[in-house]
Amino acid sequence: MTGGITPALPQTIELGRVLLEAGLSIGVAESLTGGALVAELVKIPGISASLAGGIVAYRTELKHSLLGVDEDLLAERGPVDPDVAAAMALGARTALAAGRGERLDIGLSTTGVAGPQAQAGRAPGVVFVGISSLFGDKVVELDFSSLVRLDDPAGSRQRVRGATVEAAVHNVLEMLVEH
Repeated sequence: MTGGITPALPQTIELGRVLLEAGLSIGVAESLTGGALVAELVKIPGISASLAGGIVAYRTELKHSLLGVDEDLLAERGPVDPDVAAAMALGARTALAAGRGERLDIGLSTTGVAGPQAQAGRAPGVVFVGISSLFGDKVVELDFSSLVRLDDPAGSRQRVRGATVEAAVHNVLEMLVEH
């Protein structure tokens, strides 16, 4: 560890290699992870050839105004929802494609509840990772409730956010390896 920055996860190194070798572009839309996912990706030397950027849309209204998530969907289901995760991923592909065509190759999103309280009817530890790509779309529902401890709310939030970053990287890498 140097300067307080941890090294890239092994799966992030592999994802970076796959993205760069295949010449694929990626953009990220984050809520729950608050920029940690993009911070993990930028640990990879040369990733600027693939990573267009990220949008941290922590507030619900920003998911609509910056990522194009349907207002009615947000009003009906709240920000922690599989369809919201899917729309955020598509929104990242579109909003971050400036100068690169109509859409990036891959959009990746995170939304969930880090805790310690429930949000919009969802328990702490409930997370959705959205992937929108030229290979297809998918949403992964994750349950990190075992990482939430009422006696350690700050630590719980960090554990859920860290596990979400790892899961997002793993799931997009898995999708790319399949194709």
